[in-house]
Amino acid sequence: QVQLVESGGGLAQAGGSLRLSCAASGRTFSSIAMGWFRQAPGKEREFVAAISWRGSNTYYGDSVKGRFTISRDNAKNTVYLQMNSLKPEDTAVYYCACKSGSVTFKTNDYGYWGQGTQVTVPS
Repeated sequence: QVQLVESGGGLAQAGGSLRLSCAASGRTFSSIAMGWFRQAPGKEREFVAAISWRGSNTYYGDSVKGRFTISRDNAKNTVYLQMNSLKPEDTAVYYCACKSGSVTFKTNDYGYWGQGTQVTVPS
C-alpha cells in the first residue's frame, strides 16, 4: 500500500508559477515511478508528467512541455511539479499517482492516487 498526499495548489495569475508536492508513505518510494495527472471540469483525466524511479527519465504531456518540470527527492519520499508560465487552461484538479516498474502515460496503469489539489488560473 502507498499513501499519497498532494499539496501546493491554489490560485495563480496567468503567467505565474506554482509548485505542487506529493508526499508518499507506506512502501519503498525509490522503487516506484511517479506521475502527475490533471482533470478539468467535464473533461477526462489527462497525463501531465512522469518520472522514473531513479529520476533519470522524465516525460511530459504536449500541453505542458517547456513550462512544467517534474522532479523527485527519494530521501524525502516526495515528488514535485514546478509549474511556470501558467495559463487559464491549466485550471484543473491535479493528482499524484504511482506505479511499480517503468513509467507509462496511461491513467489506468497507475494503482495508487492522491486526493488531488486544485489549481486555478483565472482568465
